[in-house]
Amino acid sequence: MLYRLLADAIIIIHLIFILFVISGGLLLLRNKRWSIVHLPATFWAVIIEFKGWMCPLTPLENWFREKGGNAIYQGDFIEHYLLPIIYPADLTKELQIIFGLSVIIINIAVYIWVLKKTRVKV
Repeated sequence: MLYRLLADAIIIIHLIFILFVISGGLLLLRNKRWSIVHLPATFWAVIIEFKGWMCPLTPLENWFREKGGNAIYQGDFIEHYLLPIIYPADLTKELQIIFGLSVIIINIAVYIWVLKKTRVKV
């Protein structure tokens, strides 16, 4: 039971990281120091997508599942709704490149918008 909870927690952390990478630039509206965390996270996510690497959270989640004897998903909320978002069934190298480019484009647009919105006018 504990291993399954840890595996589910890893999936939630993974999803939060993905959401942070995609929309974390908006946090700059509150404090521009968020860029110190957001830019490296975004860089990491883009590199993972472009290189086709596996995020270290994935093997950790799988390890917890294996230790808990839950190799087959039971279909609970987390596994049914979050897993397909994080691990699409038909993920290809081309789709990973598109995801990586999308992250770059979205974040450039957000950073430009935030910088224009927060710029002090003289």
